[in-house]
Amino acid sequence: MKALYFNGSSLELRETPIPEAGKGDSLIKVLMAGICRTDLEILKGYMNFVGVPGHEFVGKVVESSDSSLIGKRVVGEINAGCGHCHFCRIGLNRHCENRKVLGISGLNGAFAEYLTLPTSNLCLVPDSLSSEIAVFVEPMAAAIEILEQIHILPDSRILIVGDGRLAFLIFLVLRLTGARVTVLSKHTAKKEKFQKIGTNVILREGVSQTATDKFDFVVEASGSPSGWRLALSLVKPRGVMVLKSTYHGDLQFNAALLVINEISVIGSRCGRFQPALRLLETGLVDPTFLVSDSFSLDDYAAAFGRATDGNSFKTLFRI
Repeated sequence: MKALYFNGSSLELRETPIPEAGKGDSLIKVLMAGICRTDLEILKGYMNFVGVPGHEFVGKVVESSDSSLIGKRVVGEINAGCGHCHFCRIGLNRHCENRKVLGISGLNGAFAEYLTLPTSNLCLVPDSLSSEIAVFVEPMAAAIEILEQIHILPDSRILIVGDGRLAFLIFLVLRLTGARVTVLSKHTAKKEKFQKIGTNVILREGVSQTATDKFDFVVEASGSPSGWRLALSLVKPRGVMVLKSTYHGDLQFNAALLVINEISVIGSRCGRFQPALRLLETGLVDPTFLVSDSFSLDDYAAAFGRATDGNSFKTLFRI
């Protein structure tokens, strides 16, 4: 099969054997996969990953420990826990200390024609959902996770720092609460796209840091250390910062402001897939307009070039 392999320094297209599904696993033919910010950070050395990256996908089950899934379209939660530890037993396998993570840590991912995952990780895609929508389930689940971690009121003032793929999905989810959501952007083309769906957008050079302009909640989704610093300067005393970015390298900052202003910082990572599937199925959120382009695996260089373009949103592989 064809697979994009990251050797620790560069990405290359390889012919590799189709993986074998182990006990309790399923073999999945990948139909579509999305490039996200974490994939770009992996190419910079994030998690020291070596193997096939990619974790946003929709596919069709070819072999499975559950025969009823064969031939069905699925998405898959990306954390493969040990199944035995305390966190796995209470349903938090995404925090298992021995977990493998699809395309990120210890488990080959979705930028290939086939992948394997534990069958328990799979979620059926409703017939009413196209693959173009279903491929957004993983990042949509990550956006919804914020609502499980903080309590947002309709009169809350929220700032999203960043204007990329995940930032846009976070905006689509958080505006359903009725809260006043503002986006801090640095790309004019993206600012215009946010404005078309009805939100206040501030370009970075026009941001104010006066006390009256600070926010109850600030979601840092820029993927850059400078985004953290901006977020910290724009959250009000006793406010909450939600750290959604993952990036390679250390984050250096002065913790004094967190103490002086009594700011709470919440790390936010993966979310549950079923709520994301339900939200997409209702049509309350339709992310397909975010797709910039789609490519074959053979055109991976062009695909990653497009994904790193500051004015593009979601780049997909059709496999």
